[in-house]
Amino acid sequence: MLSSVAPSDAGHRRDPDTLAVALVIPLHGPAGIIGPSAELCAQLAVEELNATTGAAGRELQVVVVDGGSSPDQVADEVEGLVAREEVDAVVGWHISAVRQTLAPRLSGRVPYIYDALYEGGERTPGVFLTGETPDRQLRPAIRWLTQGLGVRSWAIVGNDYVWPRRSAERAQSYLAECGARLCDQVFVPLDTTDFTPALRRVERSGCDAVLMLLVGSDAVAFNRQFAARGLSDGCVRLSPLMDENMLLGSGIGATAGLYSAAGFFETLVTESSLDFSGRFARRFGPQAPVLNSLGESCYEGIRLLAELVARANSAEVPAVCAAAEQLRYDGPRGEVVMVGNHVRQQIYLARASGLEFEVLAEF
Repeated sequence: MLSSVAPSDAGHRRDPDTLAVALVIPLHGPAGIIGPSAELCAQLAVEELNATTGAAGRELQVVVVDGGSSPDQVADEVEGLVAREEVDAVVGWHISAVRQTLAPRLSGRVPYIYDALYEGGERTPGVFLTGETPDRQLRPAIRWLTQGLGVRSWAIVGNDYVWPRRSAERAQSYLAECGARLCDQVFVPLDTTDFTPALRRVERSGCDAVLMLLVGSDAVAFNRQFAARGLSDGCVRLSPLMDENMLLGSGIGATAGLYSAAGFFETLVTESSLDFSGRFARRFGPQAPVLNSLGESCYEGIRLLAELVARANSAEVPAVCAAAEQLRYDGPRGEVVMVGNHVRQQIYLARASGLEFEVLAEF
């Protein structure tokens, strides 16, 4: 497992030749389903970097923080690590509600690499983003489905927090661009297990497609109940947050007509992705959690941090910010480039085929 950073105490400081990183990933709650694969992908990045030059010659060390707790709890824990100088940077996949609470507390103090797909618009100094945004993920996927499958009426079902709400607002404009219409939208609390009321509204709407903006185990429960009501026979689903873990959790009978858009899929047939999948399999073996886009994003986050620190020759926020613009490197997603504080990358559309994704298009 990942190495952890020992707390500093009076008269004893950490080795200055190490770069200590708080890895903030969900270990419980709806998004906890991705935690094991996220941790292993981050571990692989740390091991590979430390086997060469680390981050500008500094060995990477990691302390895992449970990002599945409440936003205030997560922010308190991470801010404490930063205040005590136990970590030099923050990396991780966690929901936007956590990022919105944490980012202002870290602003200008340490680099913060946010790995998750999100709603867009984050400009806090020192925050760098590797995840997909609606304009580059949802917009082309909705266009492909409306033009390719002829779906013209949509419903939205999402969790009730910032990412689904803001993404739904943007999706409405994308639907209008394609001549499609929004029939209904419903938002449910995180940790919802009974989707009966939402599914009744989907049925009443008569929609051709559902945009799912649900997290982790909530998405799994929705898929199962959607299929159990026979809705998958005539209604497709599109999710920007649907990985291989969630396919397995949903079960083979609940994935027909399910599409996802992301920057990485385990079945993606590119030289970079195949090489990464092979290294992951060799390191962790056949019993490891399934490799997926959400876990892989934590590899991306650690890798981006190391690239930024190496280019800046420093982990100080002003130096890292100056080094970020037009930074390019090759990784599992192919070549990526920093534009402002965002990574630009290829996006793929895939359809669930049983318990795997079949990649259909790239944008």
